[in-house]
Amino acid sequence: MNTPDSSIKGIRQAFPERVTGAALTLLLSLILNSCVTTTTGGFNPEVSEDEALQDYIRLAVAYYEANDMAGARRHIANAMEINDRSSEVYNILALVHQREGDLDLADEAFNRAIRLDRNNSRARNNYAAFLFGQQRYQDAYQQLELVSNDTTYEGRPIAFENLGRSALRMGNTDAAERAFERALQLNGNLYISALELAQIRFDKGAYQSARSLYNQYLTTKDFYNIPHTPRSLWIGIQIESHFQNQAAADTYARLLTALYQDSAEYQLYQTFVNGN
Repeated sequence: MNTPDSSIKGIRQAFPERVTGAALTLLLSLILNSCVTTTTGGFNPEVSEDEALQDYIRLAVAYYEANDMAGARRHIANAMEINDRSSEVYNILALVHQREGDLDLADEAFNRAIRLDRNNSRARNNYAAFLFGQQRYQDAYQQLELVSNDTTYEGRPIAFENLGRSALRMGNTDAAERAFERALQLNGNLYISALELAQIRFDKGAYQSARSLYNQYLTTKDFYNIPHTPRSLWIGIQIESHFQNQAAADTYARLLTALYQDSAEYQLYQTFVNGN
């Protein structure tokens, strides 16, 4: 099964924090100044420890995002001194292991995070990303099924999209179609879902639906200034050729030829041209 890209980048991970550069220094200052909490009745160590734990987790994520794995590990260690059974701590530890290439340790840490909190959809989503990158599509699909059923998870639309992409890799087109439909129902701007659903509908002979979905993809792509991929161009060629809109099909073909002659989609296009 084809998807717009075959790398783990297509499966989106779920940490909302994005801190780099000078912002990291500012965050460090703010968090360190807030690590001791007092109340009207005096020092409250329970509240202070809980807040300190969350601060260290945020710092670990910030250093991870800044690609400073040593800094991330330092704050993970600080967090573990407070609570070595925190699911979120093992979640970020798993991501650090993954980035450092210690894949067995990453797998172990993701599993520990989930065992400690089976409702941690963020950890499950990140684990699904890891599994997808290891081409363990069935395992990724199983994790994403649980994530997509969590109605409180903020990343649920993307979880459905990734569920569809995993289903495609497993060859289960019907499951992929259902997942992409749900993803678009929750967020109509998910351009990968629109594109993949357009191909599925085209393959099923629902040509008008395929064209409508492809136009939806184009609208979102243009709004966010997202470049075409070989797959998006090939799908456009197929759809517009069916509707005998040769001008649009030729435009997509020229882009595919100019930009992506090394792609599998270009080879499909050559077979399509020679076959016609």
